Amino acid sequence: MFIDRVTATLIHLRHDLPHAVLALLFGVDRSTISRAVGEVRGLLAACGFAVPDRPGIRLRTLADVFAYAQAEGVVLRLDATEVQVRRPTSHRGGRRAFVSGKKKQNTMKATVVADAKGRTLWGRQPPPRTNARRHRDTG
Repeated sequence: MFIDRVTATLIHLRHDLPHAVLALLFGVDRSTISRAVGEVRGLLAACGFAVPDRPGIRLRTLADVFAYAQAEGVVLRLDATEVQVRRPTSHRGGRRAFVSGKKKQNTMKATVVADAKGRTLWGRQPPPRTNARRHRDTG
């Protein structure tokens, strides 16, 4: 059911539970959860982020966030973190993009933009092949 797929995705995004654990909870195979999370995350990203106290406004890109902040005089707070991921297979291209020099682990970089009250306006977890320099230069 679609509701189960959305629920599994929201649990994964909020609590960062591994796909194998979610598969156990929902009584399905891990690959089913992985596929559902991938599909639903795409749908959620396409919807964009709702602006608190401004119904009808959706921020889909970082450019939208900056344009909104400039037009409304909103002070933005940007935060980035590294999320630990499984090490990619040895023959996979772009494997070095996952290695964090700071943490000495395999990580992906995630960025969040919030307003002065701490309300999330936009968030992004880059695709696996994105490295830190490219992420920094574009966002």
